[in-house]
Amino acid sequence: MQESPALNEDLHKMTHFHACVWLDHREAKIFGVGETGADEAIVEDTKSPAHIHRRADHVGLGKAGADPKFFAEVAELLRPYQAILIAGPGTARSEFAGYLTEHQPRIAKRVWGIEPMDHPTDKQIVAAVRKYFHAADRMHN
Repeated sequence: MQESPALNEDLHKMTHFHACVWLDHREAKIFGVGETGADEAIVEDTKSPAHIHRRADHVGLGKAGADPKFFAEVAELLRPYQAILIAGPGTARSEFAGYLTEHQPRIAKRVWGIEPMDHPTDKQIVAAVRKYFHAADRMHN
């Protein structure tokens, strides 16, 4: 695992209530979102291959499994948040939700939703998170 320069000790001291983790099998972006701002951390899995070769006639071959260490690092960064949205393309988001259920049940209980989201910009993610939690807050309160 390799942490980006944006990831630092301040991330663990944030006071944001809401967070979104956008992830695929190689990268996770965590956004702590508040009324006026957003903080971001990026976690990269340096062990996953950038491209997976597979033969069309062999179903399931060539698929890389999720790295539990990568998921553990992402889960640790979600610990301070009370409301979490998991987003991303493909199966990574549901695999991560399953990891949380099995290995981090306290964090899993704070997941408010799992949403498909292809490859948006950081600003688009923050806007989508604000919109999601604006509606979700009314339902949870």
